[in-house]
Amino acid sequence: MPEKKTAADERDSVGKAIRRNLSPKKALELAARGARCFATRGAEATGREISFRVGLMLGRDDWRHRADIPLRRELRAQRAAKLPRMPLISVVAPLYNTPPLYLRQMVNSVLRQSYQNLELVLVDASDRDHPEVGEFCRSLRDARVNYVRLAKNEGIAGNTNLGLSEANGEYLALLDHDDVLQLNALYEMARAIGETGADFLYSDEIVLGPDLKTLREYHFKPDFSPDSLRGCNYITHFSVFSRQLLQAAGGGEDRRYDGAQDFDLILRLTERAQRICHIPKVLYVWRSHAHSTASDISAKPYAIEAGAAAIQAQLDRLGLAGEVEPQEGGPGSYRVRYALAAHPLVSVLIPNKDHVEDLRRCLDSLAAKAGYDEMEILVLENNSTEAATFEFYKNELPKYGRCRLVTYTGPFNFAAVNNLGAREAKGEQLLLLNNDIELLSDGFIPELLMFSQREDVGAVGAKLYYPDDKIQHAGVFIGLGGSAGHSHKGLPRDNRGDLYRLSTAQNMSAVTGACLMVKASLYRELGGLDEKNFAVSYNDVDFCLRLRERGYLNIFTPYAEAYHYESKSRGLDTQGPNARRYAGERQRFCEKYAALLRDGDPYYNPHFTLLYENYGYK
Repeated sequence: MPEKKTAADERDSVGKAIRRNLSPKKALELAARGARCFATRGAEATGREISFRVGLMLGRDDWRHRADIPLRRELRAQRAAKLPRMPLISVVAPLYNTPPLYLRQMVNSVLRQSYQNLELVLVDASDRDHPEVGEFCRSLRDARVNYVRLAKNEGIAGNTNLGLSEANGEYLALLDHDDVLQLNALYEMARAIGETGADFLYSDEIVLGPDLKTLREYHFKPDFSPDSLRGCNYITHFSVFSRQLLQAAGGGEDRRYDGAQDFDLILRLTERAQRICHIPKVLYVWRSHAHSTASDISAKPYAIEAGAAAIQAQLDRLGLAGEVEPQEGGPGSYRVRYALAAHPLVSVLIPNKDHVEDLRRCLDSLAAKAGYDEMEILVLENNSTEAATFEFYKNELPKYGRCRLVTYTGPFNFAAVNNLGAREAKGEQLLLLNNDIELLSDGFIPELLMFSQREDVGAVGAKLYYPDDKIQHAGVFIGLGGSAGHSHKGLPRDNRGDLYRLSTAQNMSAVTGACLMVKASLYRELGGLDEKNFAVSYNDVDFCLRLRERGYLNIFTPYAEAYHYESKSRGLDTQGPNARRYAGERQRFCEKYAALLRDGDPYYNPHFTLLYENYGYK
């Protein structure tokens, strides 16, 4: 794919914004947009939009615009709505010495929900020095409140389980005593239950300061991603699940994982869920204060260790041999090292046309960094013209051990070149590798293989950098730039990413074919790369999407690192015949995946921009 403009390329300023928006053409566009907003969403929404746009012009970015705060007219409509299913949803909130303000705000956020068929279970384990907690709870005159005073504090897991046992709902939800729900939270959950039949649901969330006025973080999440979840508990809040699912998952929380008891429960619930639904709206406000995990989980090392133990327990349940370790410098993030069940032959396919120095660097890095002996290398010669290239093939290729030359004849067709290599390969695993790749991390091939060996995995991709140590590839999102683009492109190499998406293994829609491992049997089953429709561009993305359509998971691992001297061998797709060819392939891609482009990449989030590849907000 050609270079796309980054946000840094079009850096704005207050002066630019004012001049741009005061031009007659722009003023008419804004007026038309305002009129449409007023006609479809009313005065309140129009006022919010104007306030946000004026704020941007003045260099202010109000978090409320991205917090999905429901309009008053929307809440009125929701209260009057008759949904296909209106299950009783029990919200369980364990209390312990809860500050009065926090308690009132939490309770009000539940009882004022636009969805009325709810139960609020307040499980009070406060000590004798905090009688005001019980006094407030007993003062509530609402039949939907179920107040349970505990004689003994059983710890957070024990108290939560007592609350779950007291709940009467068909669906259950957990709410921390110092957090609040958006007023449409249960309505959105109930509507999704009726539309999808999901037995586990979760939403986006926002982290605010103690006064609920200052932004700390947005948590805009992907759809369900099991590998991402083992790297970081990105689900956290707000989750709703059926009582039947809770029973199937072994019941409530386990005190062995205190500090990460919610994480363990989420892992168990998602393992057994029949249908998981992510609602990409902010329905939960996580309050960050001095005593909360939202403030700094690193201050609670026992919670980090409990999280690792919870992931290890899941691996054991699923029969996945491996070890889990917390990551230094990334509190709450984890690395899973899966054990290799076998050591199959890996066939490395390297298309090459001249550029001997690139090829030499690639082969040398393989010899130094692959960390794997059962490997053959196929250099796929296609249309070289320089004598030095053929001298290299004759005199130096034999020095790299199991390395052989396969010659492709015909016009350049990246897909066809790789397909030829796959036919000639003897390995159980294929590694498609550009000749302008230089491996950086030790044990490169085992890192890819530990994922590719799994039966549920399709393609596995690596973390690629430009020579200036900016990120070139960390997975592919569909929809960026109108077709597909790279995740977090241009960010510094040491950036950990939003919700640790650059520093933990991630499920992705696609990974780049510049470095892609896949089982040879799967490659052949799918007919390889599409030579006819995507000769040069989009063949890797199309291949990954076809894998996903068959139910396989595609994975990006940040632990296999390499430099990518992108497109040096064949040039860029920005001018001449290359540009015309690229335009046709792009059009065919967009036509084939029109529905996905319309609905959005499940591993991205609609709060993020489609204009740039920097993982920035809209």
